[in-house]
Amino acid sequence: MTAGPEAIVLIGPMGAGKTSIGKRVARALGIRFYDSDAAVVRDHGPIEKLFAEHGEEHFRALERRAVADGLAGGGVVALGGGAVLHPETRADLASHRVVLLLVSPRVVAGRVRDSNRPLLQAGDAIERWAAILEERRPVYDELADVTFDTSSGPLQDVVDAIVAWVRSPEPEERACDVLSERSEPK
Repeated sequence: MTAGPEAIVLIGPMGAGKTSIGKRVARALGIRFYDSDAAVVRDHGPIEKLFAEHGEEHFRALERRAVADGLAGGGVVALGGGAVLHPETRADLASHRVVLLLVSPRVVAGRVRDSNRPLLQAGDAIERWAAILEERRPVYDELADVTFDTSSGPLQDVVDAIVAWVRSPEPEERACDVLSERSEPK
């Protein structure tokens, strides 16, 4: 990736609120918002159709290009849940602030139960969601500078905490109301 402005990147599992929170954070900071899944849909059509007609590998290649474009433009960038699986994306995130959003299975059930998300179509959606999170969690944890749980309270509380973290002049002061913060700076 070519060097561009620093982005605030939201990562995490499906249904954690990356898009909803990302839009609000961008508005509060007066910067652009970019959603990698929305970019793929805009440029190539519905994700479920891409999976059905071309497979996950094809979708991941399109997603990788969308992520690179989003990161290059800076602002607040929401990544699809599996975008962090690509090694180049993981490498690119080293030069950005990365926020991990988590949500409990109990809460996410209402957010994804009737979803058309391709990875949740086989079997029980919540069991599948939990298995995907368990598989991806080490990658999320490795990449995240800070982690917020979106399971309770108004989403605006999470938005406010992220904005305060972004505006904090010192990394150790960025830990406001967070679950955890990476101890080593990027």
